[in-house]
Amino acid sequence: MTTHVKNDSLRIILRDIYFRAVRRFQVRHYFAISLCQLTLALILLTVGGKTLAAAQTPTDKSVRAIVSGIVSYTRWPSLSGQPKLCIFASSRYTQALSESGSVPLPYSPLIVHSESEALNATCDAIYFGNESPASQLELINRYQGRALLLIAEQNPECVIGSAFCLIINEDTVRFSINLDALSRSGVRVNPEVLMLARNKKHE
Repeated sequence: MTTHVKNDSLRIILRDIYFRAVRRFQVRHYFAISLCQLTLALILLTVGGKTLAAAQTPTDKSVRAIVSGIVSYTRWPSLSGQPKLCIFASSRYTQALSESGSVPLPYSPLIVHSESEALNATCDAIYFGNESPASQLELINRYQGRALLLIAEQNPECVIGSAFCLIINEDTVRFSINLDALSRSGVRVNPEVLMLARNKKHE
C-alpha cells in the first residue's frame, strides 16, 4: 500500500514536472517566434519606409507633371488611344516617367537603350536623356514621315533636335520650345502651350 501511494505520488510529481517543462518550452518558443516576427516586421517597415520616402522627389514629380502635360496637349493626325512614349534609359527620370501612380499617365511608356530600339519601337513620342542635340537630330531624320513629339532632358539651348527641352535646376523644372522643330514634327500642340513660347522658358 505504501509503495503504491509512493508510486502514484511519484507519477504525479513527474507528470507535473513534464507539463511545466513543456509549458516553458512553448512559452519560450512562442516568444522566440514573436521576436523573429517583430524583427522582420521592423526591417520591412524600415526598408519600405525608406523606399517610399525616396520613391519620388519634388523634381521627379515636376518632370512627370510637365511631360504629362505636354503629351496631354498634343494631338497626332492618325492615332487612336494613348501615344507611345519611348524614354531613353540615359534619363535621370526613367522611373518617374514610367511608373504608374495615383494619377494615370496620358501615354504608354517604353524604356529604350539605343537609337535602333527607338526606331524599332515605332514611338509616337521620344524623351531623350543625355543624348546630344546632334544625336537627337540624327534620330529625328531617320524617323522621317512619322508624326513625332520630341522632348529632351539635357538640351537647354533648344536650338536643334527636340521641340520641347526641359531645364532642370536644383529645385525648379522649366521648359523651352523650339517652334521650328515643332512645326516639322507632324504633331499639333494646343495653342495654350504654344503661347508660352513667347517667353522662351517657363515653369
